[in-house]
Amino acid sequence: MHRRHLLQATAATAVTGLLPAWQPAGAQTPWPSKPIRFVVPFTAGSGTDLIARAVGEALSRSLGQQIVVENRPGAGGTIAAAAVAKGDADGHTVLVHSSGHALNPAIYPNLSYDTTRDLTGITPLAALPNVLVVNPAKGWKTQAELVAAAKARPGALNFASAGTGSASHLNAEKFRLRAGFDALHVPYRGTPEAITNVIGGSNDFFFAPMASALPLIREGRLQALAVSTPQRNAALPNVPTTVEAGVPGSDYTFWVGMIVASGVPAAVQRRLHEETLKVLASAEIKDRLNRSGADPMPMAQDAFNAFIRTEMEAAATIARAADLKAQ
Repeated sequence: MHRRHLLQATAATAVTGLLPAWQPAGAQTPWPSKPIRFVVPFTAGSGTDLIARAVGEALSRSLGQQIVVENRPGAGGTIAAAAVAKGDADGHTVLVHSSGHALNPAIYPNLSYDTTRDLTGITPLAALPNVLVVNPAKGWKTQAELVAAAKARPGALNFASAGTGSASHLNAEKFRLRAGFDALHVPYRGTPEAITNVIGGSNDFFFAPMASALPLIREGRLQALAVSTPQRNAALPNVPTTVEAGVPGSDYTFWVGMIVASGVPAAVQRRLHEETLKVLASAEIKDRLNRSGADPMPMAQDAFNAFIRTEMEAAATIARAADLKAQ
């Protein structure tokens, strides 16, 4: 009898020792277990980059892990998006993209990833205006003067963007279509490069993210003609919206959002979402974003993914009207 009990106890111990191997992989390793990479599709200093760094700094404290921003510019953000879509789906690689994410499928016909199948949204981080800016030396004091100059010389003016398929590109195309003039698109790898060339005079106008343009507007190095959003922005209260300034239907909101590979475990997605919403609700981040002309844009995960699909449809309509193709 004693021997039988001993064998049963030994067998039970052996089974107990095997139990952890049967647990789901996600249950064995806590998340996050190592530094998190924020992959940003534009150069350092771009509007998307500035928001990623602000949120990442606060989120790293909340999660107890370092967050490293990795800038991977090029092809309107599709290089960075592909890297995240095809990378490790363990929740330690996060794409922080702009609203240009919704335009990419319409103008890049051979994407190596599916925008809605291979990637899933966590939450938008912020919404901010793009600002229609020009070099003060151009002499245009109002949006109406810029439009008049463009119509007087069809196709002679050019506009900068942070890359083909970027939010600044889509914004400018929507604006020129509604205003009724032609202009040449000149894409760059990010906002800082585009701004440099507007200041230098080689590009005529640019719909720059508020976060990047605001200091230069205040210094007088850029002339702000209008903001792209439906309402004026508190950071530039005397600057009208593009609609107010005479171009109906031209409003555009530039958003920045957090996206991961669809294979990231649901529990990890849920925690990342919850912790990010806490950060966005903090007085520190609200103040930091507001000072750069941005507003926190928290959203439920399902709502954000539905929003992305709606944005894709709207972007595709503009792409067809403007005959946009990847350059």
